[in-house]
Amino acid sequence: MTVITCIEDLRRLAQQRVPRMFYDYADSGSWTESTYRANEADFQSIRLRQRVAVNMEGRSTRTTMVGQSVAMPVALAPTGLTGMQHADGEILAARAARAFGVPFTLSTMSICSIEDVARHAGEGFWFQLYVMRDRDFIERLIDRAKAAHCGALVLTLDLQILGQRHKDLKNGLSAPPKLTLPNIINMMTKPRWCLGMLGTSRRQFGNIVGHVKGVADMGSLSAWTAQQFDPRLNWGDVEWIKKRWGGKLILKGIMDVEDAKLAADSGADALIVSNHGGRQLDGAESSIRALPRIVEAVGHRIEVHLDGGIRSGQDVLKARALGARGTYIGRAFLYGLGAMGEAGVAKVLEILHKELDLTMAFTGHTSIETVDRSILIPGTYPVA
Repeated sequence: MTVITCIEDLRRLAQQRVPRMFYDYADSGSWTESTYRANEADFQSIRLRQRVAVNMEGRSTRTTMVGQSVAMPVALAPTGLTGMQHADGEILAARAARAFGVPFTLSTMSICSIEDVARHAGEGFWFQLYVMRDRDFIERLIDRAKAAHCGALVLTLDLQILGQRHKDLKNGLSAPPKLTLPNIINMMTKPRWCLGMLGTSRRQFGNIVGHVKGVADMGSLSAWTAQQFDPRLNWGDVEWIKKRWGGKLILKGIMDVEDAKLAADSGADALIVSNHGGRQLDGAESSIRALPRIVEAVGHRIEVHLDGGIRSGQDVLKARALGARGTYIGRAFLYGLGAMGEAGVAKVLEILHKELDLTMAFTGHTSIETVDRSILIPGTYPVA
């Protein structure tokens, strides 16, 4: 029996259990994948100051993100096709997050629908929105999120057009997978995944199919998405969406100080420093390197969060030290989901929390609220 001690253990297990096209979809970036690799690698170069002979009792990682109490400054990021990593994946991940006390963010491009997740995992999860040309559909999508009592709307700004991901093209990515000979052979080696998929009816994009005129099946969906992602998205649309939504609004995909200032001007509650996990502009800098500049520019006006490269509780602590109010995990929780379903996502959160809690203590702090860059070795971390 495999002893799971870190996120890497779950990644290896997921790679064994999830069909190649869906594992590669999660564990890849655009073009050369340099930004994807930098997101993770740049955390490793940051060094921590170890302190001793301090009282380590009574530790707490509890804090808030956009006013919501969380067990630690971590949310599950919106990830498309989550229900193809494991049957009913969005429902299972939302349950695990709810039980642990952190937010789960449902993607527009999820397999399980907003209503499905609310019915089976409870209300209060966050919803991520992509802006499409069909604004009537977007209005209905926002209204559906409101009806499901989602706690926040996460508006993604960095996917007006789709970055090229070589592995997806080579694998012929689709949901459900096309029954080609290579796909059939690969799926035959993943019996747990196949049994799970046979036991669920959720195999299409639940938020879209049946909710848009002319999209009744997967055959018509691919053409629709190619036409519908809106390259004209602008700050005027952000204002319109904020008004339509009326609740907590988080803007995802900010990597530039000027954009961060516009985000703060928009009246949003938080922004997420994110390069889409290295899946859009290859060659962009890592999220953790961009973070200090954005915190210095707008951190006094708007909550700054970070997404990209988080693989440990130490990474969470480093981001917090550099000014991130909260962080998001995407690939990390997908590894757990693909490896062990709901129990795997719970295991990811347990691992991150233990690493965060112990590292915080070793750096001389008992509360996440007191952590700042004084826990870091000067010269090893990015500065504004």
